[in-house]
Amino acid sequence: MKDTGERVIPEMMKPMNKLLLEHIARYQFALHYIKEGRILDLSCGSGYGAHMIAKEKKDVIEEIIGVDIDDEIITYAKGAYYHPQSSFQVHDATDPSLPEKLGQFDSIVSFETIEHIEEEQKLLDNYYHLLKPGGTLIVSTPFGEGRGIPCGSPFHVHQLAPSEFKELFVDYSSQEFFYQHGVLIEPEGRDVYYPLGIAVCTK
Repeated sequence: MKDTGERVIPEMMKPMNKLLLEHIARYQFALHYIKEGRILDLSCGSGYGAHMIAKEKKDVIEEIIGVDIDDEIITYAKGAYYHPQSSFQVHDATDPSLPEKLGQFDSIVSFETIEHIEEEQKLLDNYYHLLKPGGTLIVSTPFGEGRGIPCGSPFHVHQLAPSEFKELFVDYSSQEFFYQHGVLIEPEGRDVYYPLGIAVCTK
């Protein structure tokens, strides 16, 4: 598998690993907003999150598709996380033909993706076109100094400022923003530094 330095593979990590716990917390958070139909985990990595959704929501969802650009990690996901309502496919999240290839979804989860993408607008367009009217998009990204400013991570193009993150979703009929510190996820309000934001948007 390509070593991004950020891969979360639960079977290869200690149960109390902070990175693992934070990622699992995001998927647990997303479960509340996933109600029915077709689900997409865009940039699914090793597949544990899609598997979690499949198991927890098996009685209400039709299917969940996990997509990642790394063919080796998708091969791993297929071997490690079988579920009759899940599948894993290799695709580029910025491919303009992705909506034609995959169809539309009732819910889309895309965690820790935007900061890796140079062609940000192509990703945002895919979020919108892959989502059914009335569907729910759940996106997270780490915060930093802002667009175009080096953030110190060799794996990130940049890290958006909180205000820039909010501006990405103005085309949706509703938006809610949440903030994560460790495993704690809460709405905006407290005067606390949050290293990561989560948007929950309805088309």
